[in-house]
Amino acid sequence: MLEQLLIFTRGGLILWSCKEFGNALKGSPIDTLIRSCLLEERSGAASYNYDAPGAAYSLKWTFHNDLGLVFVAVYQRILHLLYVDDLLAMVKHEFSQIYDPSKTFYGDFDETFRQLKVEAEARAEDLKKVNPLGGGVNKKQHHKAGSEGGSVGGRKNGNGALKNDGGDADDAAGKKGHKLENGHSNGNFVTAKDANLKSSGSVNGKENESSNIGAFDVNKLQKLRSKGVSGKKGEAKVAPKAEPAKKTTKKNRVWDDSPREQESKLDFTDHVGDDGDRNVDFLAREQGESMMDKEEVLSSDSETEEDEDDGKNNKPDAKKKGWFSSMFQSIAGKANLEKSDLEPALKALKDRLMTKNVAEEIAEKLCESVAASLEGKKLGSFTRISSTVQAAMEEALIRILTPRRSIDILRDVHTAKEQRKPYVVVFVGVNGVGKSTNLAKVAYWLQEHNISVMMAACDTFRSGAVEQLRTHARRLQIPIFEKGYEKDPAVVAKEAIQEATRNGSDVVLVDTAGRMQDNEPLMRALSKLIYLNNPDLVLFVGEALVGNDAVDQLSKFNQKLADLSTSSTPRLIDGILLTKFDTIDDKVGAALSMVYISGAPVMFVGCGQSYTDLKKLNVKSIVKTLLK
Repeated sequence: MLEQLLIFTRGGLILWSCKEFGNALKGSPIDTLIRSCLLEERSGAASYNYDAPGAAYSLKWTFHNDLGLVFVAVYQRILHLLYVDDLLAMVKHEFSQIYDPSKTFYGDFDETFRQLKVEAEARAEDLKKVNPLGGGVNKKQHHKAGSEGGSVGGRKNGNGALKNDGGDADDAAGKKGHKLENGHSNGNFVTAKDANLKSSGSVNGKENESSNIGAFDVNKLQKLRSKGVSGKKGEAKVAPKAEPAKKTTKKNRVWDDSPREQESKLDFTDHVGDDGDRNVDFLAREQGESMMDKEEVLSSDSETEEDEDDGKNNKPDAKKKGWFSSMFQSIAGKANLEKSDLEPALKALKDRLMTKNVAEEIAEKLCESVAASLEGKKLGSFTRISSTVQAAMEEALIRILTPRRSIDILRDVHTAKEQRKPYVVVFVGVNGVGKSTNLAKVAYWLQEHNISVMMAACDTFRSGAVEQLRTHARRLQIPIFEKGYEKDPAVVAKEAIQEATRNGSDVVLVDTAGRMQDNEPLMRALSKLIYLNNPDLVLFVGEALVGNDAVDQLSKFNQKLADLSTSSTPRLIDGILLTKFDTIDDKVGAALSMVYISGAPVMFVGCGQSYTDLKKLNVKSIVKTLLK
């Protein structure tokens, strides 16, 4: 039974809802659909499943993009109603005929809906009478074939009826030249006549034939080699020998007492003073202001100039490709956009996104969502379809990458300080992405804002992890809490938070061991650490170099944290820190893939080797780069 059918505008104004359904919906399925699907550019999906205590709903929807209307149907998932899509299409057509933007009450649509519902149910019943009947016959025949045809070799003919391959089948096979097919060894068999016709390769059937066809003949290779080298006697063709390139030999280093200016630049060790103490803060003093507090004005301007240059360079190419037809269509306009009109532009856009390192699955879903938002929309005059599709994709990308909640960590730190407790940040991620290094960058940025920081060395698994964090702490003059190796990281983090509370530290940055998303023991330990300490922020540290693997990493990290948690409301990833952003040029698609799959915002971007190389994500710059 249909639970609810709702019509509302894209602005959220409810125009009409079915009053026939007296049962109130459990939970808030429509609000969840809007928040988790429609606003997240996932509207290209066929349906959305919503689980509530005591109920499991399926939701289907359709848009009238020209009028800005949304039609949503809610029904029990277990029922598998066949008429929902047909009913939504009919309701969309009839309601668009009477829609008036100045009108907000449509009580007269109740009777129309009842008639449409009866008609849709009648069509569904007719389909049930036709399709399931044939399906039932096929199931019975399939069962009979399984019981009788296993040894006899029964099979179905073109009409779906069973046929016994007896002597008649042998004759037919002999006339038609019956061949073995893969996957039909139980149902079909080869007659003696066919067996005599086949060569020695017939023992293995067609598999050997296909393998022999695709195999490379080594004898041919030897003949070609001998032919290419010797050729005919006395007529050997000798290729002209290229002059060998001169090998560059490495200059020997002279190890004498005289210092060299070039060699002095290679000294990155800590300086030692006259009193024997290391000057641990010399590096921190030289770093300067963190890029987190700088506005990226020049980068966005330069990208705009690049776009203008690209546009000028691409104008001649654009003129070559159907200039007259596209110009005529842009002047005349188009009544309503259809899916076939959008497909060429969407395919080009999908390929462009994938070249920018966006995961294929994400690019496809984004294009489906843009198509759903544009299908049926009226194209105005002097407007091209490609520009309309690109503008819609740009809006969608900005909406996805823009954080939906506050990511002001400084404000959250001061709020926790007023409550007299430290603000705890846990850094998680796979191996080798730069968790410890970027933890030190975050610590440096917090220090610039007069916030006291303490590091917690909870990577008790990797050799040298504690020493690496200890080096960063010494250089930044930050206290570090460590317990060595082979300790429970959850207990180490808890003791570090207690120590920070006693010492009055404002922030505790917890470093964890790198782990692959499929390593269940380490993922269980991470889930325990998060559950036991309840951090204020869980940051996933990921490389900007990954493409499709970003989807797998983030989705499995969230899934493991949810499955292995002992809490009814498990903590998932709250934010993303992208590293190695300075090495990818315009391949910025990993940021989009990670945000789309997790819903968590990109809070930090690592873009270099020094402590100051940490900045915010410039959403407009990323979108321009993706669509450039």
